[in-house]
Amino acid sequence: MSRHFQVTFDAHDPRALSSFWRDVLGYVHPGPPGVDLPEGADPLAAWDDFLARIGVPEEQRNTRSAIEDPDGHGPRVFFQQVPEDKVAKNRVHLDVRVAPGLQGEERMAALEAECDRLVALGAKRVQRYEPEPPLSAGWITLTDPEGNEFCLD
Repeated sequence: MSRHFQVTFDAHDPRALSSFWRDVLGYVHPGPPGVDLPEGADPLAAWDDFLARIGVPEEQRNTRSAIEDPDGHGPRVFFQQVPEDKVAKNRVHLDVRVAPGLQGEERMAALEAECDRLVALGAKRVQRYEPEPPLSAGWITLTDPEGNEFCLD
């Protein structure tokens, strides 16, 4: 029997990092519990209102954030505030599949286009790995705004 799981990121700025990953993955910020958001409403503004209404001090309102797959298939991603810096290479990273079914130069061009989009959102490009058939189709390694490595695959 398979299990559902959540991916958790430690972060200095959970709101900003969750917004970055929302845009990378095509996810959404869920609304607060018991709040029905009208179409087009900003869920982060709704969270600000909700947290103020229940008395959470302003300095504690960016201690956590989450994003979810709007189709309900992918894992929830949770961001929790931590005081310490990232000091070494992460032992687990996400491979973001952006070129399924593509090969060769067409695949690498799709990876490059997505890399450009993510760099504009705050990612940093680390390295491109060329295809080495039959075992590797090629990929690009980046870091998110807080230095967590991930790959475009």
